[in-house]
Amino acid sequence: MNALTLVGTGGLEHLVFQELPPPSLERPDDVLVRVEAAALNHLDYWMVKGLPGLPRAFPHVMGSDGAGVVAAVGPAAHGVQVGDCVMLNPGIGCQQCEWCRADDHPLCPDFAILGEHRHGTLAEFVVVPAANVARLPSGWSFGEGAAFSLATLTAWRMLTTRARLEAGETVLIWGIGGGVAQAALQIAKHLGARTIVTSGSPDKLEEAKNLGAELALDHASQDVPKEVKAFTGGRGVHVVVDSVGEATWERSLRCLGKRGRLVTCGGTSGPKVTTDVRKLFWYQWDLMGSTMGSDGEYAEIARLAGEGKLRPVLDRTFPFRDAVAAFSRMAAGAQLGKIVIEVGNG
Repeated sequence: MNALTLVGTGGLEHLVFQELPPPSLERPDDVLVRVEAAALNHLDYWMVKGLPGLPRAFPHVMGSDGAGVVAAVGPAAHGVQVGDCVMLNPGIGCQQCEWCRADDHPLCPDFAILGEHRHGTLAEFVVVPAANVARLPSGWSFGEGAAFSLATLTAWRMLTTRARLEAGETVLIWGIGGGVAQAALQIAKHLGARTIVTSGSPDKLEEAKNLGAELALDHASQDVPKEVKAFTGGRGVHVVVDSVGEATWERSLRCLGKRGRLVTCGGTSGPKVTTDVRKLFWYQWDLMGSTMGSDGEYAEIARLAGEGKLRPVLDRTFPFRDAVAAFSRMAAGAQLGKIVIEVGNG
């Protein structure tokens, strides 16, 4: 099979197309999927740059998100059959430990993400457990199915399981051009919350308003905490979604109201942040981390997608042969929504 592989780390020059043997079913509940489309996440670019502490085995097939057609199923792969059009949950737990049994799969000691810890979706075929496939919603393209899972699952866990955002509350979402941020905006609207978003791009801010954001702020030229306090009558927001880290952390805390909750799933600008512990206890803030989501959470967002309540925003679609150009667009931060790669038509 043809696959986009990583053969080293540091730059996009380490992305190479190779012919590899197709994967085989190794466990009774395995499912072989013929990949029709994949979608990029910041995780894919971080893999290229080199994630510290992650064991390397090259060549490594890239890609966390994908959608396609079931090509083969193991004897214990229940609820799925050959020919089904499916999208994939990239997070795979052992299904045996205390965390998996409690439907908290991201805390599983053996938790693995497609494209990071095991071969991914930027190949003609990929193998996943049956628990990690969901039917493609009616009327969706494979590109939309590929663009849905990782970002929406991450945002859903952040806002519901972790931050427990409620109707009528106000949420601040940094960097609205990214997939997680756009999914968070959509989920917040679904939950009945008021939404404030930021970007350094006027085009992205305008699109965010079209998607329902009540307030769109240019974080490069505007005083975000000042504007947030004005919008909320001096109270501050109930929830901040911050995956930027060092560059935004101090401003995020200044935007939080009393008993505010800050939830983060990354640190794209750097991992080291400073918090005034006096404000932390005085205002009784909750600062929390979040990663991916559980099988139960994935089933819920797949259900909402099937009901037409959640749907990803697409940026651009690239043919498989131009996959490296897709990575370049991700690296430049030019995207507005999810970047899709048509693997099946490459």
